[in-house]
Amino acid sequence: MKLRHTTAWVGLTAAALVAVTGCGSEGAGETTKKAAEAVTGSDKIMAALARATDRTEQLGSAEVSMSTDLGTGKPIAMEGTYSWGDGMAYDVQMDTAAAQMQELQDDPTIQVLLVDGVYYYDVDPQASGPIAGKEWIKVDSSAVFGDSGSQAYKGGGDAGNPTASMKSLKYAGDVEDLGAETVNGQSTTHYRAVLDENDMGKFKDAYSGEDSMLGAMTGGATTMEMDIWVNDKDLPVRMEQVMGSMSISMDFAKFGATKDIAAPPAAQTADLTEAVKEQNGQ
Repeated sequence: MKLRHTTAWVGLTAAALVAVTGCGSEGAGETTKKAAEAVTGSDKIMAALARATDRTEQLGSAEVSMSTDLGTGKPIAMEGTYSWGDGMAYDVQMDTAAAQMQELQDDPTIQVLLVDGVYYYDVDPQASGPIAGKEWIKVDSSAVFGDSGSQAYKGGGDAGNPTASMKSLKYAGDVEDLGAETVNGQSTTHYRAVLDENDMGKFKDAYSGEDSMLGAMTGGATTMEMDIWVNDKDLPVRMEQVMGSMSISMDFAKFGATKDIAAPPAAQTADLTEAVKEQNGQ
């Protein structure tokens, strides 16, 4: 059995805005005016994204529907609660086949928890073996990201949550307001941010010390593109990211008043962290 998990959310970075100055002629003056308008427009976009970031961080959780395509053309679907108010956590239903858990779960979907940097998979009790009689498999995130990368999930870290992605939008050097669109029945404004190779370098610098996690999050991509649809309450309705061949989409609903997320009882849990580390060659 091989366990795999893809962290859905990554941060964005970028560079500063560039203004063009005039040289005294009428044409140059018009160029200067257009440049100033472009800077002002970018400032407005950044202010709107900052408001959305602050509001999302304040509410601390949401019901989400997410789809991740690792470049295979076979998206992995997850749906449930994400929480980032006190460190990253989630309680989701994932496609059992996509999670490669068919041997341990007969249902088409499997419940997966992330609590305090530890993954829990709800499985069918087995008659024998290391998980005999247990209802949950436990795998510490260090088995996926290494000890240093795992710390980004622990101690109140915000790695992998949508707020982390939105915070890094402030670095974006290429941002656009694509206008009004209706998403999931809500009126939204569609924004786009693009990272080139230079921006990605700044992103990696910002996440220094988390190289293992960063590599897993970005798939080694040298560019990123992020689209975000924000409603009139300054909250994201949808976020989409493309990183090389990998793409991620997340829809949000019911911010704030979501259920608490807790680890399953220890007596019902089998810890396979060391087995997964051995399998991964750690």
